[in-house]
Amino acid sequence: MIGKNIYEIRKRKGLTLTEVADRAGIAKSYLSNIERSINKNPSINVIEKIAKVLDIDVRLLLNSSIEEKPLQLDEEWVDFARELKESGVEKEQFEEYKTLLEFIKWKKEHEENH
Repeated sequence: MIGKNIYEIRKRKGLTLTEVADRAGIAKSYLSNIERSINKNPSINVIEKIAKVLDIDVRLLLNSSIEEKPLQLDEEWVDFARELKESGVEKEQFEEYKTLLEFIKWKKEHEENH
């Protein structure tokens, strides 16, 4: 279950086995064994590392019915994305704002922890 979820999410995000393993600091063969359910019980530490690389909540990897639950999109965000596209903003332009978004996320987390 965990391995299949990792595989599905990794593929959806366009990441290779090597990319995920390297970023998570685990062996490629170990990740492959997890994905193929040869290793069915990786440690929570490994699961957390993989979830961080995939930029998802750990609970999503542990979910047994990942395929049964369609992705729920907030309608406001869908409308916002549609407006941006209609105004001529390309996906590539979002990269320019990535640093700003990371700072906002960091600031929010920092405020919540203090």
